[in-house]
Amino acid sequence: MSGSETKKPVEEIQESVQEIAKAETTAHPTRRYRTYLFQFVLMTTTGAFALLTFLVKTTPSFPIDLAITRTIQSIDFPLFDKLMIVISWPGFSPQSFLLCALIVVIIYAIGLHWEAVTALVAACLPPIVNVLVKDYMQRPRPTVDLVHVFRILDSYSFPSGHVMFYVGFFGFLGFLAFTLMKPSWVRMALLTIYGIFILLVGVSRIYLGQHWASDVLGAYLLGSLILVGIIQFYRWGKGRFFVQQPVAPHESS
Repeated sequence: MSGSETKKPVEEIQESVQEIAKAETTAHPTRRYRTYLFQFVLMTTTGAFALLTFLVKTTPSFPIDLAITRTIQSIDFPLFDKLMIVISWPGFSPQSFLLCALIVVIIYAIGLHWEAVTALVAACLPPIVNVLVKDYMQRPRPTVDLVHVFRILDSYSFPSGHVMFYVGFFGFLGFLAFTLMKPSWVRMALLTIYGIFILLVGVSRIYLGQHWASDVLGAYLLGSLILVGIIQFYRWGKGRFFVQQPVAPHESS
């Protein structure tokens, strides 16, 4: 046996180790960058919500809110008003309770028990936080003398409960679909449906005259923070109590 043949396995191992080391050293800066970016976005979102809350609490009304509502309500596309009603409909009770219960039961029935538990949290937490913030802010809803109001509601306005519920609940369902399902037309369809409802619910609340644009913006900001907390809660419990089930990865490869 020649010397070159005896060195070949050793050289292969060395090359493999070098490749692994190279991959590790190149991946870490990327992960750190993503971590810093995530922390920056999280702090920016928190600061933006705090600033908006202060402004809403200290300022009776914003002229831009009225201008945005009148602009959106001037849209005259065929069936646009029906679309806005359909988008907002799942956020009202009792259909919101029935929809959440059905989805949670389905998730549990297919064997994703921790996902079902966290989905229940995602359905309940945003409305609870919304009520607490609304009771503190006590901001009146738009009135019929200023804009067209589809239906008068007897609750406060800031932030929008519909938007917070959609971001928290549908956002978590979208997270599950993206992380646990293989790429397919079904996953794409689910992500598209969840995305449409989350994006359009804010427009629908303004169009129906039941919220100001600042109510909607505040709800998107606060709802996003709650969604981050829900996802962290899911990952925390998944690795401790349901390790035999699929786990959503902490970072993309």
